[in-house]
Amino acid sequence: MTSTEISYGKAHVLFYRFGGRNVAPFAASVDVDVFGKRFLAAYTEGDNREVVATDTMKNFVYAMAAEYPGNTLLGLCAFLGRRFIETYPVMEALRVSAREVPLDAAAGERGPSDVLFRSARADRAVAEVAVDVVDGKPHITAARSGWEGIALVKTTGSSFATFARDDYTTLPELADRPLTIRMDVYWRYSDLKDGVAEGSGFLGPRAVRDEIERIFHEFSSRSIQHLVHEIGARLFAAHSQLGEIEFVAENHTPDHVRDGAEGIRVFAEPRATFGKIGLVMKR
Repeated sequence: MTSTEISYGKAHVLFYRFGGRNVAPFAASVDVDVFGKRFLAAYTEGDNREVVATDTMKNFVYAMAAEYPGNTLLGLCAFLGRRFIETYPVMEALRVSAREVPLDAAAGERGPSDVLFRSARADRAVAEVAVDVVDGKPHITAARSGWEGIALVKTTGSSFATFARDDYTTLPELADRPLTIRMDVYWRYSDLKDGVAEGSGFLGPRAVRDEIERIFHEFSSRSIQHLVHEIGARLFAAHSQLGEIEFVAENHTPDHVRDGAEGIRVFAEPRATFGKIGLVMKR
């Protein structure tokens, strides 16, 4: 006897939304994952009668992007999840995730333009919403917001010393070092209404990112573990609506290779093996 878990969907449905009165430009890349035993026959017998084609899902996302009245990723994911369930009852559950495609106003002759935008994807806001069917209606069961691809560098205010040493340890102790990290940060709200951008406690992802950058600048850390815990503790202290914060970080600190006159130090790109640091904090 075998047990099966079925999922399929559409990835990287990218759209740009422009126009409309008082509607800011909005762009995102959406993934849709659909779950349900009703699709089992497509796997076991090649029977596609219940299958909603992934190309149909793509077109549905485009149509809903035009109807969605807001401009937050969490709100978009919740809107799409509910509409999918309402339109396609064969779907028993689904997960909708989205990544922001940042559009920054480019400079024109008279300052920032409302027509010309610069698309930069190095780091961006992300969101994910899970939707189940309860009594025949869509019910949001989980929501997560975040910011991926944060890359930060500081020239001082970081150390790593008094760590465990043995015959395999070659890393020197550093009382003050430059620090370069790459980090993804995710957060969940205690109240799901805030978690789908429908409550008063919703936090703009950019504001959270900016707060993380300020803490990174201000705090003198003894390790990256020490740093991410301090960021989480300060975010919890400042925002009582947050119920969980997760960090996925990598140490990209460059290698010290040369000293010059008058305190000049030269660093090289680090080896392509990075220390990994993970932390999940719950209130």
